[in-house]
Amino acid sequence: MPPVDLLPVLAPWFDLAGLALFAASGALAAARRGQTMVTLAFFALITGVGGGTLRDLLIGAPVFWIVDSRAAAVCLSAAVVIWVTPERWWRGAALDWFDAVGLAAYAVYGAAKALGYGVPPVPAFLMGVVTACVGGIIRDVLAGEPSILMRPELYVTAAALASALFIGLTLLGVGGAVAALVAASAGFALRAAAMRWQIHLPAYRQRR
Repeated sequence: MPPVDLLPVLAPWFDLAGLALFAASGALAAARRGQTMVTLAFFALITGVGGGTLRDLLIGAPVFWIVDSRAAAVCLSAAVVIWVTPERWWRGAALDWFDAVGLAAYAVYGAAKALGYGVPPVPAFLMGVVTACVGGIIRDVLAGEPSILMRPELYVTAAALASALFIGLTLLGVGGAVAALVAASAGFALRAAAMRWQIHLPAYRQRR
């Protein structure tokens, strides 16, 4: 069963939206370090396709950007947009907001695609998280930034909420489009709240 059966209208848009926004966040990470256009393009591509590539390899699906040239084109286009636009457009928390929207969209799409390829609900939930987070992890490692996994505010948790909510609503019989919108909105809202008010989970404390 292809993933479009789960997201009959929004599947391509969730995929492309997450891809473009993650690619933009990768290009911005390179641009802020004064890198070349080639580096911006590389960062955009690896950030955009990183999570989806790992997901497809794990669920036995054709790697999406190898079989569909639009994916790479979207990533490279995002890099060009960042390159040719004024720096003032991207100051402040632009990278974080791009990343937050992409996080929510890609978590939903990743979970939907996994379900569509016959993956059981719990592993499909994890595939949503992998899809949403791995690209950002690769971006941070390449940029020499502290990994998103090591930051105190909620990030992976927001992806987990979007993925779990989509799967839960789907299992309850809610339509794919409605489930996707609700789940993505919830994941984005949690991530936005975490950025705005520095919400984080309790840290581990050593116990004697």
